[in-house]
Amino acid sequence: MEIVKGKEATILFDGKKCIHSRNCVLSRPDVFVPNVEGEWIYPDKASVEEIKSLALNCPSGAIRFESNDPSFKETAPPVNVLRVRENGPIAIHADIELEGLEKQYRLTLCRCGASTHKPFCDATHVSIGFTATGEPSVQESQPLPVRNGILKIEPTKNGPLKVSGNLEICSGTGKVTNRTTETYLCRCGGSSNKPYCDGTHRKIKFKSE
Repeated sequence: MEIVKGKEATILFDGKKCIHSRNCVLSRPDVFVPNVEGEWIYPDKASVEEIKSLALNCPSGAIRFESNDPSFKETAPPVNVLRVRENGPIAIHADIELEGLEKQYRLTLCRCGASTHKPFCDATHVSIGFTATGEPSVQESQPLPVRNGILKIEPTKNGPLKVSGNLEICSGTGKVTNRTTETYLCRCGGSSNKPYCDGTHRKIKFKSE
């Protein structure tokens, strides 16, 4: 974990969660300076509001921030959302509860089965040529009476991700494809019903560790 303190805000960067979406270096290359050795994060190059925006644009939660002004503190979103990334991970924005992890609101979780940092995505899907649609079929579902709250994620041993709590599942283009309060999501890469588990992990003897 890199912790870089500025005059008004502190940027926290966790390289193990980074999926190299490059939102940070493309949006503000003066704050996150690409392709250099040594120091590369400069929080004083941007306002607290701009740093907050940069952090919230980081889907993996690799970038977080702390501000001297509590009004800029990151809070849980009004709607728990899972976005299915084309040929890539699932990106979750919610009030997340995951064992062994401090409070998180943004995570990207592996669904190719090959990450070396399970359950988190480490961008291995790129090197192995993983292919999976980001536009899953629409499931019949009713609007949730409550759309936020704690979302509990439980990586089952050698099996799927058990997700409990209010959740809206969206395609990569933003279309709502399902609404659920409990579901099992594939993380072995082999399901024929992605992003949902269909039991293939048992056939291919998927190992979660």
